[in-house]
Amino acid sequence: MNLFKQTVAGTLLALAAIGCAPKSDLDRKVDDLLAQMTLREKIGQMHQVSGGADLFEAAAKGEIGSILNCVDPEAINAVQRAAVEQSRLHIPILVSRDVIHGFRTIFPIPLGLAATFDPALVEQGARVAAIEATASGVRWTFSPMLDIARDPRWGRVAEGSGEDPYLDALMGVAMVKGYQGDDFTDPSSMAACLKHFVGYGAAEGGRDYNSTMISERSLRNTYLPAFQACVDAGALSLMTSFNEIDGIPSTGNSFLLRDILRGEWDFDGMVVTDWNSSGEMVAHGYAKDLKHATELAVNAGVDMDMMSFGFATFIEELVKEGKIAEKSIDEAVRNILRLKFRLGLFENPYVDAQHARAKVYAPEHLAAAKQSAVESAILLQNRNNVLPLDKTRTILVTGPMADAPYDQLGTWAFDGEPEHTVTPLQALREEYNVIYEPGLKYSRDTDTRSFAKVRAAAACAEAVVVCVGEEAILSGEAHSLSKLHLQGAQSELIAEVRKSGKPVIVVVIAGRPLTIERDLANCDALLYSFHPGTMGGAAIADLIKGKAAPSGKTPMTFLRDAGQAPFYYNHNNTGRPCNGTETLLEDIPLHAGQTSLGCTSYYLDTGYGPLFPFGYGLSYTTFEYGNIKLNRSSFGLDDTIVVEFDLTNTGSRDGVEVAQLYTRDLVGSVVRPVKELKRFERVALTPGETKHLRFELPVAELAFWNRDMQFVVEPGAFQLWVAGDSASGTAHPFSVE
Repeated sequence: MNLFKQTVAGTLLALAAIGCAPKSDLDRKVDDLLAQMTLREKIGQMHQVSGGADLFEAAAKGEIGSILNCVDPEAINAVQRAAVEQSRLHIPILVSRDVIHGFRTIFPIPLGLAATFDPALVEQGARVAAIEATASGVRWTFSPMLDIARDPRWGRVAEGSGEDPYLDALMGVAMVKGYQGDDFTDPSSMAACLKHFVGYGAAEGGRDYNSTMISERSLRNTYLPAFQACVDAGALSLMTSFNEIDGIPSTGNSFLLRDILRGEWDFDGMVVTDWNSSGEMVAHGYAKDLKHATELAVNAGVDMDMMSFGFATFIEELVKEGKIAEKSIDEAVRNILRLKFRLGLFENPYVDAQHARAKVYAPEHLAAAKQSAVESAILLQNRNNVLPLDKTRTILVTGPMADAPYDQLGTWAFDGEPEHTVTPLQALREEYNVIYEPGLKYSRDTDTRSFAKVRAAAACAEAVVVCVGEEAILSGEAHSLSKLHLQGAQSELIAEVRKSGKPVIVVVIAGRPLTIERDLANCDALLYSFHPGTMGGAAIADLIKGKAAPSGKTPMTFLRDAGQAPFYYNHNNTGRPCNGTETLLEDIPLHAGQTSLGCTSYYLDTGYGPLFPFGYGLSYTTFEYGNIKLNRSSFGLDDTIVVEFDLTNTGSRDGVEVAQLYTRDLVGSVVRPVKELKRFERVALTPGETKHLRFELPVAELAFWNRDMQFVVEPGAFQLWVAGDSASGTAHPFSVE
C-alpha cells in the first residue's frame, strides 16, 4: 500500500472511530435536499393519505409524502405530476398498496405459502407481485407480515407464516428479496414493509387488536428474530403494530423503535404507522388526545403517519412548544427521502400507464401461482390410498367452495379479479365426467334442502369430491372466531355424502387451520388448501388426478378443538408434562379421587396432543429416514454440527418430502422449548430411490437470550431429531462444551 492509500485508509478509520465517516452520495443528496426544506415541507413528507381526487392541490404544495390505495396508473401519474412539476422542491410521491400475496395474479395466502416450505418459490411469487404492482405505479407494499401466530382464532394467521420463528424468518427474507429485487432503482422494484412491529400475533384470546403480554426475553427469542433477519436482508421499511406490550403501544415505544431497531440493528429504512395506530393510542389510554399521540409517536421514532392526520395537524405546533425537537423531524424526513432516492423516484417518478395491463397474468406468472398452490396443499388423510383418483372417470363435485372464484382468492386480495380465477369445478371438468350439485350456496349456509339432489347425484358417481371451507371474509384482519369448525351445514353435507358408500374426498379451502376432527371420520381423504389464489382450482385438480403429488406441511399446529388454543409445538415444558397417560371424560370412574387422574398437563375432554402437529403432511408415497449420524458427539462453541442421513422413497409413486431438523437444549438458565426447527429441505425422490443428505448447523445458532439477557450458547446437553414433522423421529444426543 503506497503512502497516499495508507493516509486515506488511516483517515477513514479515524473518522469512523469518532462517528464521522464520510457520507455516501445518497446521504449527501438527502442532506442537500433536507437543507432546502421548510418545516411545513418536512411535515408534508411525513404525511400519508389514502388515494383520492382531492390530492392534487396538496401534492402541488408539498404537503403529502405518500399515498395508498390508488392503483390507477393514470391517476397516479396525475398526482405525481403535481408533486414533481408543481411543488417547490419537486419531491415525488411514494405510492403504496397492500400487495400481500399477489397483485392481479393471486398466489396462495401467506400461510399457504409457508406450507410449501419452499423459500425459493415464495421469492418467485413476490417477484411476480412486484412486477405486476409496479406496472400500475405501486412502489411500496405493506408485506411481509412477520407476526408469530400460535392461535388460529386470530383471523390474521392467514397473512403470516405460522408459529415457527425460523420458518417465519426464511419466508420473510424470501418475500423481501422478491419484492425488492437486486436493484432498488429498477422500476419493478417494490419496497417491502416489515409488519407488524411487534408481537401483534400474540393478541389475547386470538381477538384482533387485543392486548399482548410478552416478556422482553420472549420478545427477543420468539417475536423479533424474523424482523432482524429481514432487516439484515435489506428491507427498506417497517410498520408499527396496533398492540401494546406491557402497557406501551408499539407506535409510541422508543425501546422498540430507537433502542432495538435503530440502535442494535442499525436500521436506516423508514418506519410508518399502521392505519391510524398513532391516533389509536388515545383509545389505548396512553395519549390524552391526537396531539399528544403525535408527540409520543414522533419522539418514539416513527417517520411517517398513515391516516391519523395528527402529524400534518400538530407537528409544527409541537415543535414551537419544544415538545418535539426539529432534529427529530429532520431524522424522520431523512429516512423518507433516503427511501425515495433508493427507489429512483427522483429520476423516474412516472409509470407507463399504457402498458400496465400487459404486465399481468403472464403465462410464467400463472405457472408460478399454480406451482405455489400445488406445493401449499397438505394431504392430512388418505385412507386406503383413495387418492389419487387416476383411474376414476365420473365424480360428483359438491360443496360451497367448489365454484367460489371470489372466496378462493382469500383475504387481502384487493386487486385480484375473480373472472380470472380457476376454480376446482372448472379444472375438474377438464379431467373427469363431472356431476355438479353444490348442496350449499356458501360456507355459512344452513339450508339443507338441496341435500336430496346431492344424494341422488352421489348414487351415479364413482367418487365424491366435497369442497368446503371458509369464505374470504371469514379470515384476515378483524375476522377472529371463537369456534373453528366448518361453518353452516358443511359438516352435515360431508356426513350426508358419506352415506352413499362411495369414496369421499374432502377439499378444505380456508384461511386458517380449522378444527376438522369430526369431519375426518366421514371422509376417506382430506386435502387442505389455504385459500390458494388464482390458479388454486387447477392445482387441486392436478393433485386429485395424480398429475402432481402433495408435499405441503402444516405451518401451524392443527387443533382438535378451539379450546386448546393457543397451542404450538415449540412450547416450554411444565413441571408436570403429560406423560402419555390420559384419563378422558368418558373413562373417569364415579367418585374418583382428586389425584387419581395423574395430575399432569392435559385436557380431560380433548387430551393433550393436537390433531396434526407442526410440519405434518402426507404424500402419495411413503418415506423412511435412516443412518442418521452426527459428525461427533461433543462440540465447541465455534464448531459446526454436521448431520448426515439417508432418505428413501419406500412407496410406488414419485414424491417430495420436506426433511426437517429439530434441536432441544435440555437444561438452560431459563426454560427452553421442547423442540426448535433449525433446518429443512425439500427432497424429490422416485420410487425406491435413496438420497444421502446433509444438514450443517453452526453451534452458534443454538444461542438464545439467557437469564442475564445475553444472547449466548450455553454449554450442556442437547438432543437432535431428523424427521418428517415436529412430532416424529428419534432423539440423538450431543453436547456443547
